[in-house]
Amino acid sequence: MKISKRLHEEGTKAILVTLLIIATLVFLLNWFWPKQTLWHYALYAFFAVVFVLTVRFFRVPIWRKTTMAADAVLSPADGVVAANELVLEDEYFHDKRRQISIFMSIYDVHINFFPFNGEVTYYKYHPGKFLLAFKPKSSTDNEHNTIVLKDEKGREILVRQIAGFVARRIVCDLKAGDEAVAGEELGMIRFGSRVDVFLPLDAEVKVKINQLTVGKETVLAYLS
Repeated sequence: MKISKRLHEEGTKAILVTLLIIATLVFLLNWFWPKQTLWHYALYAFFAVVFVLTVRFFRVPIWRKTTMAADAVLSPADGVVAANELVLEDEYFHDKRRQISIFMSIYDVHINFFPFNGEVTYYKYHPGKFLLAFKPKSSTDNEHNTIVLKDEKGREILVRQIAGFVARRIVCDLKAGDEAVAGEELGMIRFGSRVDVFLPLDAEVKVKINQLTVGKETVLAYLS
């Protein structure tokens, strides 16, 4: 899916609903308490902030350029590196992998990007819970999507989109056989979430815990 708009199409309904609710509240406020007070102005300011944050959440960073580097795995998401550890990946690889987890706050761009060029070789949706996204068990217990990508050299990585405590919708319409183009949209997760990337053990990791990442720009690792 090629990104060309400034606002993601998933935001249309959320923005319109938010605007309708705000307009209704403003109408009721002025119907029952027509005399303008400091409380009125404070509420107007609060409503404006809520609306701006809602619009901002669905922004599309069309100004960004994809980092092009040989053997690089780019960050699929904006956020902060919350984990960098060896784990047993038992859904697809069934062996040890290097897991890098990126926690996305409500202030981050929530579009997820393909981390390199290749092909989607595996895709599966898993219903589940809505634990806080930074908890370790959220990787497997929460609602999530598992996507495996293979590059032209046959190297595979696994990307997992994880819904969080607030996030209640993962958007992804991929299927096995789809083309993966570095920097193009993989999907998105609405309102706070996490993305895990599972790398081969010999990958050269380039990020550290608590480091901020920028989707399709930050290099997470280099594959051997």
